[in-house]
Amino acid sequence: MTNNMQDEFIATVSHELRTPLTSIRGFSQTLLNSWDKIDDDNKKKFIKIIEDQSNRLIHLVENVLSVSKMNAGCDVLKKVDVNSVIKKIIPMFTEQYKTRNFKLELAANLPFSRLDEDKFEQIMTNLIDNAAKYSENGKTVTVSTMPDGNLILIKVKDEGVGIKKEDYGKIFKKFSRLENHLTSTTQGNGLGLYITKQLVEKMNGKIEFESREGEGTTFLVKVPIYNQEEALRCSRMS
Repeated sequence: MTNNMQDEFIATVSHELRTPLTSIRGFSQTLLNSWDKIDDDNKKKFIKIIEDQSNRLIHLVENVLSVSKMNAGCDVLKKVDVNSVIKKIIPMFTEQYKTRNFKLELAANLPFSRLDEDKFEQIMTNLIDNAAKYSENGKTVTVSTMPDGNLILIKVKDEGVGIKKEDYGKIFKKFSRLENHLTSTTQGNGLGLYITKQLVEKMNGKIEFESREGEGTTFLVKVPIYNQEEALRCSRMS
């Protein structure tokens, strides 16, 4: 990263950090200074805002850390059960997005993949969160897995607002957020999909998407099936 790019990155991240921190501090101070004057409904409302902004902050920090640790070396690529990782993180979303439905269509006896498990978890977290965030109440997010030759295909499908054709080129760009009627009510920093693409490609995978405006979007991630010979070759190189 050049000095100019680094300065731009730091400035943007600093701005994104300031927004949730300001909200957390403001509502915390209001509760501390005026607790006896605030009715229970407003207390719950303020605490919910603090929780939401804390989650936003955590997600931003995770994405920034992912940018700083983008290199996935041979030594961290291990045998990973893709289905198990997906099952592990789904409860986080069912709790956070209680008005959305989450459906799993995971292939039985799916082969292992060769991945950095932490980075794969970040990929799936970004994609599922994005699908839920840009879907309206009552809609379904479907996560599916299946073998695809010497790859494993993972799909994250939503029934959200979809993507305009003229915006296709912006999807994986850093700090890019698309304009639609949900943008004003959802929080994001334009890093999630950029980081997701970088992480997928660092682990020898591919990511694509299909979308129809007003009908939803499907992200398709392809990752390599675990190969014992490749793993041994890589271990000898490390």
